[in-house]
Amino acid sequence: MTKTFKFAAALALMAAAGLAGAQTAPAMAKDGALVGANDMTLYTFDKDAAGSGKSVCNGPCATNWPPLMARAEDKTSGDWSVITRDDGSKQWAYKGKPLYFWAKDAKPGERSGDGINQVWHTAKP
Repeated sequence: MTKTFKFAAALALMAAAGLAGAQTAPAMAKDGALVGANDMTLYTFDKDAAGSGKSVCNGPCATNWPPLMARAEDKTSGDWSVITRDDGSKQWAYKGKPLYFWAKDAKPGERSGDGINQVWHTAKP
């Protein structure tokens, strides 16, 4: 069997099983917190109403607290949902709460945004 044939056969099996193009979770649990693919800590904002499908952190707020962005084709799955931001872009939410990074976290593992103004909290799995 050639390598090309094996690869094509594997893709066919994945497609038949519904795995081709399967979406993976946009974040993962690490050391008791949710982190993005870049290993940077994610946060929730108390002013965002869980399940509302909206983020109230826009404009200058989103400069300091960049949203965990989703692609247009990303879909809700389990505890993960996609919301539409005021500017029309897409953002990931976990258990109904939109997720953000903190611009002042400089390296993976930092959680310097936790507790800011008593309304920003490290996102927990």
